[in-house]
Amino acid sequence: MSPTLTLATLGILQGLTEFLPVSSSGHLVLVQSWLPSFQEPGVLFHATVHLATLGAVLLYFRRDVVVLACAALRPRASDPDAVRLLGLVVAGTLPTALIGLLFKDGLERLFSSVPTAASMLLVTGALLVATDRVRGQGADIERMRVWHALLIGLVQGMAIIPGVSRSGATVAAGVLSGLGRDLALRYSFLLSIPAILGAFTLQLLSHGLAGAPDINGFGYAAAFLAAFVTGYLGIEVLLRVLLSRRLGWFALYCWGLGLTVLITRSLSG
Repeated sequence: MSPTLTLATLGILQGLTEFLPVSSSGHLVLVQSWLPSFQEPGVLFHATVHLATLGAVLLYFRRDVVVLACAALRPRASDPDAVRLLGLVVAGTLPTALIGLLFKDGLERLFSSVPTAASMLLVTGALLVATDRVRGQGADIERMRVWHALLIGLVQGMAIIPGVSRSGATVAAGVLSGLGRDLALRYSFLLSIPAILGAFTLQLLSHGLAGAPDINGFGYAAAFLAAFVTGYLGIEVLLRVLLSRRLGWFALYCWGLGLTVLITRSLSG
């Protein structure tokens, strides 16, 4: 496989697993264990595909983004619900940022642990099934409280653990805490905007443009486009599946993959 095609394939996988509730970090850990010759393309590549998935969120939720931007610039002239939502996004970002800054190194050590990734996929599956079982419409933005935002932000911060799906866990936290499904997904993805921006900034501050002289410009562009398109489609799929209460299909995938890995390692050990 050519380097450009390899990068484009990784971009597709990143875009799909970033937003579908199957854990992109968990898949990366498992791929590394299955393919000893696999080499991560580097910090700059991860920053590139993160920007692509951020672009997908901004495009899909562009109306919300514009409304929130107006609420930030002119709060007194904006819809009270928009100002409220902006405040809740800020509140939810705080626990995510604290976890990222205080525990990032410790949690990232888990990226060498295949059993952790496989076990957390089982947890992700359980959360998805529990979310499907919730009935009723749930709370709207007027009844959403700060504690909802703090809880979802805390869960988002913990999703750095490989095998825990960020989108799956945050949406589950929202629905299980009493939010409506549409609001839970909408809030989850709006909350991902500062999280992705923060991760991108930390990557560049920590590593700079490491490997920049050797980058495959065409390959990186292909990866960006692939991650953007598949990320956008992933959001649409998750919304439809969530509203139709069919997250169980993703739960079966997470359970099947997690159990297969754990059993295989147990038999080989």
